[in-house]
Amino acid sequence: MRHETVTVIIPVRNRPELLVDAVNSVRAQSYPAIEIILVDDGSTDETPAVIARLERMHPRVVRAARGPGRGPGPAREVGRRMARGAFLQYLDSDDRLLPGKFAAQVRALREHPEADIAYGISRLVDAEGRVLKEPFKWTGRRKAYLFPDLLVDRWWCTHTPLYRRSLCDRMGPWSDLRYSQDWAYDARAGALCARLAFVPEAVSEHRQHAGARQTGGAQWLEARDQVRFFGALFGGARKAGVAREAAEMQHFSRWVFAASRAAARAGDSDAARALYAIARMAARGAAVDLAAYRRLAAVAGWPRAARWLERFRGVRAPGRGTLRQSWMEPRE
Repeated sequence: MRHETVTVIIPVRNRPELLVDAVNSVRAQSYPAIEIILVDDGSTDETPAVIARLERMHPRVVRAARGPGRGPGPAREVGRRMARGAFLQYLDSDDRLLPGKFAAQVRALREHPEADIAYGISRLVDAEGRVLKEPFKWTGRRKAYLFPDLLVDRWWCTHTPLYRRSLCDRMGPWSDLRYSQDWAYDARAGALCARLAFVPEAVSEHRQHAGARQTGGAQWLEARDQVRFFGALFGGARKAGVAREAAEMQHFSRWVFAASRAAARAGDSDAARALYAIARMAARGAAVDLAAYRRLAAVAGWPRAARWLERFRGVRAPGRGTLRQSWMEPRE
């Protein structure tokens, strides 16, 4: 391990021009000790040639690897295993870092040896680099831990934090979930009660562009993968000591309850049952609507129970247990 080095891991698929911008943003860092690992995850265009050119141009900085072609999580895991730095930075190929990021966040981790992750303010920018929102999500808020807010939303971006390598080694490998694998990854950090160090300055840019993002969008996880995702989030929160009485846990319970009904309406009774179990474990006390759902399912099956229950406005509405997420307007 190189104790001064920041390793930047960039998974990429079919994004040659955006990748060059991302790499240039890393090379523009005022912090000198960096290595960049580019993991091609099955590109079918000129991206592999661009990666090879970057490796030739910067042989002491850029290293290339091939991913297993199973999405950004396993591709990042390839980079994590190759990393030689004491600090790890994950960066999507369509986003950028600001020049002072590593200097500020490495300094914060050195000044706070009890902290495992340093984070700062991320911006939302358009394709031309115009700032649309700053801070983006909740990256302008000073927090000591990831939970309980992680039960409501992933309140930062993949490029926002800088991790100690030692924490990532304890967290273990990345998930192969197609979407929200980064959220599940941070749930592991939260389960370990990783301490956060806040840097009150802009450190990265989340780019809004015409192309599809590989790690998000309108399409989300299939119902069976939702079981894995919500189970990881709930397990992490409980290990972190989040009580069932917490407002964030009640928000989470209603969220998973809605996911269970959606799975039932889609005909996946096994996923509906598993999601119901997670929602019930997260619920505080006797939840009347959850109990009614289970009784109806025992009599009429999960799909009919979900359709019948959806007729009641009290079940469909967000309710008092629902919190505003980070992409919404600030809370009053």
